[in-house]
Amino acid sequence: MPLRREDLPADPDQLAELALQLAADNERLRATLHSINTLQFGSKSERLVTLLDEQMTLGLGDLVTDVNPPPPAANDDNAAKPKAPLRPSHKPARRNTGALPTHLPRCEQVIEPASTICPCCTAQMHRIGVCVHEALDVVPAILRVLRTVRPKYGCRACESAVVQAPAPSRLITAGMASTALVSWVVVSRFAWHMPLNRQTQMLAGYGVTLDRSTLVHWVDRAAWWLTGLYDLQLRFIHGFAHIFCDETPLPVIEKGRRRTRKCQLWAHAVDDRPWQGPAPPAVAYVFATGRGTDAIATQLGDGFAGVLQVDGYAAYKALVKRSKPGRIRLAFCLAHARRKFVAVHKTTQSPAALDVLQQIAAIYAIEERIRGGTAAQRQAVREAESRKLVDALKRRLTGLLEDLSVKSTLAKAIRYTLGHWDGLTLFIADGRVEVDSNTVERTMRPIALGRRNSLFAGSERGARNWAILASLLNTCRLNGVDPLNWLTDVLERIVSGRTKSHQLHALLPWNWQAARTAEPLQAAA
Repeated sequence: MPLRREDLPADPDQLAELALQLAADNERLRATLHSINTLQFGSKSERLVTLLDEQMTLGLGDLVTDVNPPPPAANDDNAAKPKAPLRPSHKPARRNTGALPTHLPRCEQVIEPASTICPCCTAQMHRIGVCVHEALDVVPAILRVLRTVRPKYGCRACESAVVQAPAPSRLITAGMASTALVSWVVVSRFAWHMPLNRQTQMLAGYGVTLDRSTLVHWVDRAAWWLTGLYDLQLRFIHGFAHIFCDETPLPVIEKGRRRTRKCQLWAHAVDDRPWQGPAPPAVAYVFATGRGTDAIATQLGDGFAGVLQVDGYAAYKALVKRSKPGRIRLAFCLAHARRKFVAVHKTTQSPAALDVLQQIAAIYAIEERIRGGTAAQRQAVREAESRKLVDALKRRLTGLLEDLSVKSTLAKAIRYTLGHWDGLTLFIADGRVEVDSNTVERTMRPIALGRRNSLFAGSERGARNWAILASLLNTCRLNGVDPLNWLTDVLERIVSGRTKSHQLHALLPWNWQAARTAEPLQAAA
């Protein structure tokens, strides 16, 4: 009901308390409205935060995806016209600085003049030079029919013996698709997020009419063959003492009903490149019907012991309480804590929130400088430089909290940060731990893209296939391995029996890539 003048208290202290409460309620409502508008209309990026009217920006360098970024791609025209960046905090665009990649085959076309007779004296002209221009070209996909012919041979002398080469093992018994075609369908779906119904439309353009259920069957068989390799990769990830974990919703069609049920894909990831550790970048998605503590406890089992770097979700905290003391330690994500202050600053333009963001940015600046060093080097720098910043930040947050209303959005952000303080500062004492969990959050982006294009999984079996295939293909991409070449070769090796079940570790993307790199060197020796 509206507040009337006669309802106001006469006591100045009570009046001041009422004013503060109303101000806090107003701030909370404005923050809620701003969040709703941002979700619907606004930018989702929080990499840069506007600080002042003069458009000064605060760089929050926590979205670096590669320790050693790849060389820029080719673009001869743009290379000759360098321009000063309008925003110095942005990373430079990845453009070509010269010739196109040398590993690509060259197809030459020579264009001769119409006549090589001198227009002055009619003598025969000779070649004095050449101009070469390279352009990136493409050969569209070619569908063909692969015929396998196995001649039979019989003996005319005794007319009893007949020999014939055995039929090669096939990915799909008596199916129409080769391993290469199934691999192309799977990679298009789970690496490049092209739904199967769209692929059937593309194939129809080549004159091949297929039902979507046929492609579903191909995907299912590929996932079946790769289940052992997927299980091995998940165990490999759990074998390290520092892993990342996160979860994201995955709608699944309920059997016998025309509606979806919200299930989850959990991501387990490792990447020790920032501290020169032994773990290559890898991710394994695990399908689960729930998001509770039982789900993550079942996935990790009793074998994992070490640091689990996560967000502030309560299921992880309950997991620690359920496990043996000291077996699992939680390292929380500073980016999640910072995100709350970003929201406060965008909504209220609070100078206090801005001050906190500047202090967090100073911590990230140190992290960017020491990324790629050893664990001991990172820990030494953090103890010498970051600890002072972290202690100052805690004092600042504690002091601010004393003067804020309980309902204030800034107070909520501060309480969240202080409530997770031990996990947020665990990186100071351990050089292996990252300052945030962006390593695993980046692996969620491909899942979100696939979910946006496909909307849901058709069944729980389809969701598990999604987890298996997305795990292996996204791990290929993390290691710079072409998913199509990898999948085609791996399926052929597994189906043919050239790689036995006890040799599957050789097919993990980083081992597969290392073997391909070593083959030319061994041949040259």
